[in-house]
Amino acid sequence: MADMEPPDRKPQPDGSDMGWRALGYLLSGIIFWGGLGYLVDLWLELPKVGLLVGMLVGAAAGIYLLIKQMSP
Repeated sequence: MADMEPPDRKPQPDGSDMGWRALGYLLSGIIFWGGLGYLVDLWLELPKVGLLVGMLVGAAAGIYLLIKQMSP
């Protein structure tokens, strides 16, 4: 029983888990904020400006979350 790990110890994530998390953050940010920008374009009748801005904001938000998640 002395060689068993305590139950509160979490397993360390490997590289593939971090890669999938990064991909998920980036894609979900771009899709969500790009979708909101597209809806703003439809509402204000703009020529895809909101879509572009929304996708850029989503990418920036995804990168911010990645940096925040991976910093100690």
